Formats: sequence, C-alpha cells, structure tokens
Amino acid sequence: MMMRWILATAVGLFMVNNSMAGTQYITFPNIDGGTHSLSQWSGQPILVVNTASQCGFTYQYDGLQTLYDRYKSRGLVVLAVPSDDFNQELASAQKVKEFCEISFGLDLPMTDIVHVRGDNAHPFYKAVKADIGFIPKWNFNKVLIGPDGDVVATWGSSTRPQSAEILDAIKPLLK
Repeated sequence: MMMRWILATAVGLFMVNNSMAGTQYITFPNIDGGTHSLSQWSGQPILVVNTASQCGFTYQYDGLQTLYDRYKSRGLVVLAVPSDDFNQELASAQKVKEFCEISFGLDLPMTDIVHVRGDNAHPFYKAVKADIGFIPKWNFNKVLIGPDGDVVATWGSSTRPQSAEILDAIKPLLK
C-alpha cells in the first residue's frame, strides 16, 4: 500500500492520505460492557484519544467532552480509550468510569482499558501504526478518522482538543 505523508507542522500534526481498509470491522470493548464497533459510526468523523486518569493531561477530558457536545449533532464521535501503557490509569474500568463521570461529567463513548502500543496493542492502534507509523508516545494522543475511514490527522498530548489545529481538521468533515 502506498503511503503519502505531509508533515504539516513540527509539533506533531501529520496530515495523511491513507487507507485504513478494514478498520470498520474493528471493535473495542465498551467500558459499560459489550463493544464499540467503528462500523456503528461509519460515515462519521471519529476522534480517537488514548486517555489516562492520573496524567498531567487528564484535564483534557473537559475539552474532549466540550468538543463532543458541540459537534455530535453534526456527526462527530469522540472515543476515549483508557490505557495503562504509561502507568497512569486507575486499576479497573469501573474506577475509570466513575472518575470520569464524577470529575468531568463524561458521557462520550469510552472503551475498557486497552493497550495502545507494543505487541499487545489494540488492533486499531496496530492498524494506525502499520498504515502511517503513528504510535502514541504518551497519554492523550489523538487520531482523527474521516467519514471514509481514513486517518486524516494525528496529534500529540500537548495539542488540546479544542485547538485550532484540531478544529480546522474536524470542521470540514462535519454534516
């Protein structure tokens, strides 16, 4: 598969034109039980964010919820993916859910705790790595999937959810 990358800035934003063929069949364990399938959001932009409850970037949950609230009626999905790969997540999915609901009023879709890097990485993160080479370097890394299922852009932890870079990438994808 041919990959075309355009390095847009030196701060970790990569605009890509790349196929994530097959990602519509990827499922995540839902923090509430059952699964989240990317196919349930087919045709919608999805911002996938690996999260952790005890990280210096945990405040970004506020921005993720605000982004979700503002644009969900226009099709945006914000999927929080708790991970303990950086040793900053709570001990159970139930504790993560309670923490997020109480501390941030989160009602956006969340997965159970999964790995986002290494040999045990979730299939979504393995696909992103294989297609564009992106591996989360820390918590609160962001991957924007377009309505066509392709990776549109990625951002590191320091890019806030409501930053101009993220909004500029999301807005053209909305209904």
